[in-house]
Amino acid sequence: MCGIIGVLGNHEVAPLLVESLKRLEYRGYDSAGIATVNGGRLDRRRAVGKLVNLSDLLVHEPLAGKAGIGHTRWATHGAATVGNAHPHRSGPVAVVHNGIIENFRELREEAAAAGLRAETQTDTETVALITRMFIDRGLPPREAAVATLKKLEGAFALLWIFEGEDDLLIAARKGSPLAIGHGDGEMFVGSDAIALAPLTDRITYLAEGDYAFVTRKGAEIYDAEGRRANRDETRIDLGATRVEKGGYKHFMAKEIAEQPVVLGDALRHYLGEDAVNLPETLDFTGLDQLTLVACGTAFYACTVAKYWFESLAGLPCEIDVASEFRYREPPLPENSFAVFVSQSGETADTLAALRYCAEKVRKTVAVVNVATSSIARECDVALPILAGVEVGVASTKAFTCQLLVLAVMALKAGVDRGRIGPEALAAHMEALRSLPGLMNAALATSEPIVKLAERLAEAQDILFLGRGPMFPLALEGALKLKEISYIHAEGYASGELKHGPIALIDRTVPVIVMAPHDRLFDKTVSNMQEVMARHGMVLLISDAKGIAEAAEGTWATLKMPAVAEPFAPILYALPAQLLAYHTAIAKGTDVDQPRNLAKSVTVE
Repeated sequence: MCGIIGVLGNHEVAPLLVESLKRLEYRGYDSAGIATVNGGRLDRRRAVGKLVNLSDLLVHEPLAGKAGIGHTRWATHGAATVGNAHPHRSGPVAVVHNGIIENFRELREEAAAAGLRAETQTDTETVALITRMFIDRGLPPREAAVATLKKLEGAFALLWIFEGEDDLLIAARKGSPLAIGHGDGEMFVGSDAIALAPLTDRITYLAEGDYAFVTRKGAEIYDAEGRRANRDETRIDLGATRVEKGGYKHFMAKEIAEQPVVLGDALRHYLGEDAVNLPETLDFTGLDQLTLVACGTAFYACTVAKYWFESLAGLPCEIDVASEFRYREPPLPENSFAVFVSQSGETADTLAALRYCAEKVRKTVAVVNVATSSIARECDVALPILAGVEVGVASTKAFTCQLLVLAVMALKAGVDRGRIGPEALAAHMEALRSLPGLMNAALATSEPIVKLAERLAEAQDILFLGRGPMFPLALEGALKLKEISYIHAEGYASGELKHGPIALIDRTVPVIVMAPHDRLFDKTVSNMQEVMARHGMVLLISDAKGIAEAAEGTWATLKMPAVAEPFAPILYALPAQLLAYHTAIAKGTDVDQPRNLAKSVTVE
């Protein structure tokens, strides 16, 4: 979600802060700002909208200083205005914040009682007010920040600077990620490694509840109990943090095109000659249940995986949206695994669900794209999806790589439970290995989709239909379309059409049918015929055999290569992504940073 950067440098920091914030644009934001300390004097600049507006402001109103903090804000409390933009300041204190301070109203009243009035609608401002309150009572900045932390309820990543303190940043995290970067006589703080990559490759991740006093000499880190803590310093692969479009107009287009390559990399990592390469501790033998928990696109990946685990391994599988799961407090069999799927590995609701499950199940498993993330670190087993940095808010390559890792897990479960023998395993592995080549062929649908998208862009409502494991793909296709084109779209199980959604069908409602020629194909075609009988515009996405049998009467068809039945969802994700992408282009929306959305949702 919001992005944080802090620098204690040897040169002017304003350009460094803005450049690092640019690398955090992918997280989603609606305002930005920086604050510096120069000769002991604290000052700040803020602007609404894109970072270019902040850059323009800094041209006319430069901000000097070799110590500073910066922030990209995604509005939660209060509208996107200059006044509500970070950094927030009260007297000698400036602070930036990711997360939500749940008791901000009580803190605001406490500050008001001390004569400090709020000037914004935000929860973050109360952090600056309370810290100033303690400073006014005579506490030095370090003690004032720690005293403030003891009062805060909620989730946060916080970074303070203080007037008169050219060599001090104070950082703290609870629920939202924060990392410290080490330089040569310089120090940095950022909300993720991508922000810090231009500055250093030496990173220390703060653990849950940690706070740190950062100077140019290093960082003193303390745990939630106030005890001095040693946290490992790690080296990050700077190449893995590159965020360049590589000649593509949008990051999303680049990331769609990268899928054959990244899936191939993941296949080489997880498939051996005659076995899948997963940790030996991940043993599904005798397991009573698997629980899959995720949000958004990752939840749909779990929904596909439910079909695989149940059909290939005979393993009962429950799936849940993390935001519901954590409050439903479901009973969990002790002899079960809980799997948490998240691109960022920092999704707040998924992380909370993990902590609920940690002591209740036999093993927790992370399926994540960021191997150093909170979810990866807190699970018993972490399986990287190896998609590389994904910048576009609408997930593409992370989704297909999540599906692949879940498919490999399902195969391992099938072998462990005696449901998949050597010959069947070899056939499934060969089917998976064929996917990168099939994906290259599927990318060829981009050209005909451009023309179809011009018509789709005129629609107000679009339906997606699918059966079996293609039903979650219908849900994902609808999500992609609504995320970036802002067209209302819904996905339905094909058999549910006549139980309500068919009332929506008329000549103006396109219906996109995702139907490889599998054992369920004839059933899906029957539902498709019901749509066409009511003058619905059907776009059939199928292979050559399916189109030959069922194209008559459709509005249009998209021909896909034939694919082994269990793993069709991985392949059919590509035309769903391309339909969304080209429809958004036709409508002229912001493809990579759609309105109101954030890449990493680190607040509830």
